[in-house]
Amino acid sequence: MTGSRDTVLALVRQALGKTGADPAAMADAQAYLDAHARGPAPVLDANRILRFIRRAGDMESTVARVSRREEIPAAVAAYLDSLELAPSLAAPLSSEPNSQLISRLSSQLSSQLSLQKLHRGVCWPEFADLDWARAGLSVEARPTVGDDRLGITGVFCAIAETGTLVVLSGADTPTATTLLPDTHVAIVSTSRIVDTMEDAFALIRTERGSVPRAINMISGPSRTGDIEQTIVLGAHGPFRVHILVVDV
Repeated sequence: MTGSRDTVLALVRQALGKTGADPAAMADAQAYLDAHARGPAPVLDANRILRFIRRAGDMESTVARVSRREEIPAAVAAYLDSLELAPSLAAPLSSEPNSQLISRLSSQLSSQLSLQKLHRGVCWPEFADLDWARAGLSVEARPTVGDDRLGITGVFCAIAETGTLVVLSGADTPTATTLLPDTHVAIVSTSRIVDTMEDAFALIRTERGSVPRAINMISGPSRTGDIEQTIVLGAHGPFRVHILVVDV
């Protein structure tokens, strides 16, 4: 934890008369949760995987399925090729003034269109072992620094009811990779799809014990309707969210 966070938590504990972690209090809290029934919930489809795929599509995400983890790079490449982005959008961001950038792109456009598009991006460490180069991708296992067009991540779990991705912050799961690139590709294992948000929080408590610094819930691309109630994608985050469901 950071020094400032330690300081704030120490002040809170002091005000509450606590000296540190209290296993008895944690057990009491868990017993309270276990003793109280959940609130009303909708009747969900028996096949939570298909429901997740359908609801993710409702949220403007695109979804594809692969049968093996090794197929992920080729599936990512196929998705990027299907976008038919202009070369200027597939290339890294430039710090050139707009006028110079436009002039340079205009003069190079004809030659760029004849070249094989090179897809560059970053991924979480858990996907560093995949053969990205064989799929024609240049993917680095590192946190994004803000000028990456493509971010490839996993998820902690996914929620079938709402088509939502659940991402927990951590050293090996940098959340900026889900927020800063124009295109976010999320890898979801079928075994990590749960029915409801309540199930997701229960899974966090069971597997992590304590709540991480941040829990991010992603339902489709970033969007806003602030101006004339017109929905605009990519307002505060990725323009596109593509989900690869891996059958494991």
